[in-house]
Amino acid sequence: MPTSAARTLALGTVIPAHPLALTERLTIDIARQRALTRYYLDAGAGGIAIGVHATQFEIRDAVHSLFEPVLALTAEELNTHAASGVVRIAGVAGPTRQAVREAETACLLGYDAVLVSPQIDDPTPGRLLDRARAIAQVMPIIGFYLQPAIGGPVLDRHFWREFCQIEAVVAIKAAPFDRYRTLELMRGVAESGRAHQIALYTGNDDAIIPDLLSEYHLPGPDGPVTLRFVGGLLGQWAIGTRAAVRMLGLAHRAAAGDDRARTELNRISTDLLDINQALFDPANNFQGVIPGVHELLRQQGLLAGTWCLDPAATLSPRQAAEITRVRRTYPHLCDEKFIAENLEGWLT
Repeated sequence: MPTSAARTLALGTVIPAHPLALTERLTIDIARQRALTRYYLDAGAGGIAIGVHATQFEIRDAVHSLFEPVLALTAEELNTHAASGVVRIAGVAGPTRQAVREAETACLLGYDAVLVSPQIDDPTPGRLLDRARAIAQVMPIIGFYLQPAIGGPVLDRHFWREFCQIEAVVAIKAAPFDRYRTLELMRGVAESGRAHQIALYTGNDDAIIPDLLSEYHLPGPDGPVTLRFVGGLLGQWAIGTRAAVRMLGLAHRAAAGDDRARTELNRISTDLLDINQALFDPANNFQGVIPGVHELLRQQGLLAGTWCLDPAATLSPRQAAEITRVRRTYPHLCDEKFIAENLEGWLT
């Protein structure tokens, strides 16, 4: 990785999982796709993750063939607007041959690392490790513990210990939405002997602040290891990104012993959870998660609609009303003023 990007990733930053802006005809809404990237950069995000779950895995389907166009468009915006050190992450998915091919595309387009989705047929630990080693021959890789509710396999500490021993692993996104499984991941990282070479990012959108405030004291091969999440790579941070930057700053201060910062984070923790519940639709097993993020961005003017490539991905009953409620209740956590002041420029 470029030194500046590697430093940003290691120190910890806000990385939004970038949505896909579509027209009603399910083509890329180029102006709004660019506007989203500009919003994240102007909000202070230290990285962008594109081609990930929030971008919709269906971009890879032959009927759409949007994987390379979406990555190319985002890379163009990053080349034009991103400051030095912004981490460029591309999601890769599918069986080994497909994932390697996608990593090669990302490399050619100037991305720094790839987030490796664990969704494959028969995702046994051995198959996932062999696939990761093949991808690692192309680019630095970021592991991804994806929640089972949307297709992720259950992976124990033995898997994560071996995964972390792949030298190209530079970070892991923990998103099992389960405290026990998050702990298993941390134990595997600690046992790998590479704990201090791997940046840990929360993807647990339902526990962002608890994750950022937690310390894990675990045994490693050379003695006790203390681990913590240094940042977040989150679908939740596709909205309220400027607020997220401030939030992560408070978390870093709290980790350094600032009790006032810790108190402020604890005060907003359940507020953030309330927003996430409206967006991610857990009451319906997360069926409305992607259109939920779209709906908040649509209400703010960043997107024109909630269209998804999967026709079954629609808002659940009353979900739009819940999103309106949380926007009104927590405007400071949704970047309401910031977006209103800058929207026209981002769309130009």
